[in-house]
Amino acid sequence: MRVIATAGHVDHGKSTLVRTLTGINPDRLREEQQREMTIDLGFAWMTLPNGEPVGVIDVPGHIDFIENMLAGVGGIDAALLIIAADEGPMPQTVEHLAILNLLQVRSGVVALTKVDLAPDSTWVDLVSDEIHRLLAGTSLAGASVVPVSAKTGQGLDALRAALVRALADAPARRDLGRPRLPVDRVFTLPGFGVIVTGTLSDGIFAVGDEVEVINQRGEVLPARIRGLQTHKQKIARAQMGSRLAVNLSGVEAERIARGSVVARPGTLAPTTLVDVWLEMLSNDTRWAAGARRAFALRHNAEVKIFSGAAHSVARVRLLEGDALAPGESGWAQLQLAAPMALANGDRFIVRLPSPSVTIGGGMIADAHPRTRYRRRAGRADPQVLNRLATLRRGSPTERLLEALQELGFATPAEAAARAQLEAEDFQAALADLSSQGAVIVAQDAKGGSVLARRETWQAVRRSAQETLDAYHKAHPLAEGMPRDTLRSRLNLPVDVFDAMLRLYGDPSDATAFVDSGGVVRLAAHDVRFDADQQAAIDALLARCRAHPWATPSVKEARAAVGDPVYEAMLRRHMLVQLNDEVILLPETYAQAVACVQDFIAREGSMTAAQARDLFRTTRKYALALMEHLDAIGVTRRVGDARVLKR
Repeated sequence: MRVIATAGHVDHGKSTLVRTLTGINPDRLREEQQREMTIDLGFAWMTLPNGEPVGVIDVPGHIDFIENMLAGVGGIDAALLIIAADEGPMPQTVEHLAILNLLQVRSGVVALTKVDLAPDSTWVDLVSDEIHRLLAGTSLAGASVVPVSAKTGQGLDALRAALVRALADAPARRDLGRPRLPVDRVFTLPGFGVIVTGTLSDGIFAVGDEVEVINQRGEVLPARIRGLQTHKQKIARAQMGSRLAVNLSGVEAERIARGSVVARPGTLAPTTLVDVWLEMLSNDTRWAAGARRAFALRHNAEVKIFSGAAHSVARVRLLEGDALAPGESGWAQLQLAAPMALANGDRFIVRLPSPSVTIGGGMIADAHPRTRYRRRAGRADPQVLNRLATLRRGSPTERLLEALQELGFATPAEAAARAQLEAEDFQAALADLSSQGAVIVAQDAKGGSVLARRETWQAVRRSAQETLDAYHKAHPLAEGMPRDTLRSRLNLPVDVFDAMLRLYGDPSDATAFVDSGGVVRLAAHDVRFDADQQAAIDALLARCRAHPWATPSVKEARAAVGDPVYEAMLRRHMLVQLNDEVILLPETYAQAVACVQDFIAREGSMTAAQARDLFRTTRKYALALMEHLDAIGVTRRVGDARVLKR
């Protein structure tokens, strides 16, 4: 499913041509119909001669409504630039063409309209030649110029054929697995609720999907896709690139406006600070578009930024020098007044707030820079500029490395989206970097993959080793550090923590981690008792062996060896504690359990008194054993007796 958008000067016949081609009047507002002038975006659709359905966005051409035009041309596949034969290129023709060029719309057709009003065929040829010169050096250089008349029908078939060719030449859309819908219209319908429209990019949506609506107040609103339509046809699954109407549940219409974005949860976030490659229009283009004066864009200037259907006032902080002259390009960091949901690689347009004129545009290099850059002698740090250059022109492997430098740890989907790589390029880059050892892929406890640069993994490993080593020295008798405590100290997400323990869990490596479920230790760590502690342990065990069924109490045992040593003895199964008072030796305990099971199997049940007599002990020990066996599920109580639990 593809989308084209009109462009061109006011009153050159854009809406009339769209209505003739599609049979749909794109001027939906009463004021537009009364004034016979497009004010806001209009929408229509048609089927081309090759059977391909396409959406059509009709944009206003009047200078006062350029900002509405900008909301419609983001994310299109091809442009239909409309120029009236009786007037030729006009100021908004030039400005619209400059916008298409800045947005890198690389496919399109020029409809030379109103040829029925041209003086003669020679005039049409002269205007066509002028248009070809105008297109030269832009992204639409070489586009077909087709003379047409919406009134007489002349050239309409040739125009449709030219659109087929233009769309065939249009670059394929990239499926990044991160669907998003920049919202250009919001309304409600009785019985349906909230409906938003836009052009779907970067992936697919389906009915029932959980989504988030990110508005320009910076709110991230959870919602669910209740229904989908394209060209007024209900669908269950939307194709990437299609014009789409999305029926949302769980969100209020009042919190959504043009400029909001619908995306899958966690794949997009609002930002107010972005790194950009900024391209200034030349003076020739500005003057042709109606600008009355030329000027340079200075550091800290205030501008308006347009991307997708959103816009915001922004402060421009140039990273190389104090000004960008017309026709120049350079790096900048933009401080946005209103949050925008942007992604690396997005194109944008820059306009002055006053006078309202387009002065340039460019590409988002980093939608979420970590910091505001400081300048020295009018320039940002060279490392910052090198990193941005890699994001703009780097190879897939360079971009993936840079993305992981920014993210630290990431899932494959997060890394691919950050690096702006399609699946095939991402897998090739990851395989290359993995074979070099530059990037390491580890598995978390649920089988998911966690990616990071080798030095990132090594740094967190060193931190974990240092933390555990300090803990072992402070708690030499502890088996290890509580798992959650270690993760908290390292400040790692659960999946990354699990992946790290698995990655560095080789038991043959003395510096490896041993994950015992509840605690983590270094492989080289072993609980060792000093001479005094060992002597106390030996004495306690000797007392227990001398009287296996009249052992010291828990309180006496703790006093004899000390609480830390006693707890270590329990963890190392040197003693078995039946309750708060009674302990047994492990061998005594194992024999007792076997005897109880044999007795009950033979006799059918066993009382505490019978246990007392069997082990020649007191009721205190016999009752402690029986209650313990009840608690661990070996036996169950029936009246005064115990039976085996089946």
